[in-house]
Amino acid sequence: MSQPSDQDRTDLVLVERCQQGQVEYFGDLVARYQSRIYNMAYRILHNREEAEDITQETFLNVYRALDSFKGDRFSPWIYKIASNLCLDYLRRRRPSVVSLDAPVGPDGDITREMADETRSPEDAALADALGSHVQRAIDSLPPKYRAVVVLRHMQDLAYEEIADALGLPLGTVKTRLFRAREILRVRLAERV
Repeated sequence: MSQPSDQDRTDLVLVERCQQGQVEYFGDLVARYQSRIYNMAYRILHNREEAEDITQETFLNVYRALDSFKGDRFSPWIYKIASNLCLDYLRRRRPSVVSLDAPVGPDGDITREMADETRSPEDAALADALGSHVQRAIDSLPPKYRAVVVLRHMQDLAYEEIADALGLPLGTVKTRLFRAREILRVRLAERV
């Protein structure tokens, strides 16, 4: 492992103050990590509301477990909590099935409705910024591969930090990243 950075040292000071009962410093931790955790969750879940929920749940879990934090690096610890919540959510997620033949109108008439599957302007801008083909290819990866790609290439975490965040051996992280890149290479080559 590498030496703690200045950010790690600042995080540790904030954590220590929270552990000493100065909970007002928890807001500083939230301010430092909220957008990063949200972005990671959004890229894994592809849903703003779910990403917001996971972000909030991450900070609730961090607050509850802060007294038990004994590490020297806060960043991998919070990413591990957030990524585990995302992966648990994906495992539990069930596609909602709505009958197109069931009466849904107030007068009992059968109303056929289809969900609007178009992307929001925010989603469209994000897809354009990253390249729509690349984003679709990343979106289609299995969650275990998508998580390592998001953490490495979109959150700029080092391999060791990803291993810590996901609770995986370093070799597994490298293997998953290699396989994810191979899948992306093949899928993107098919579209060109």
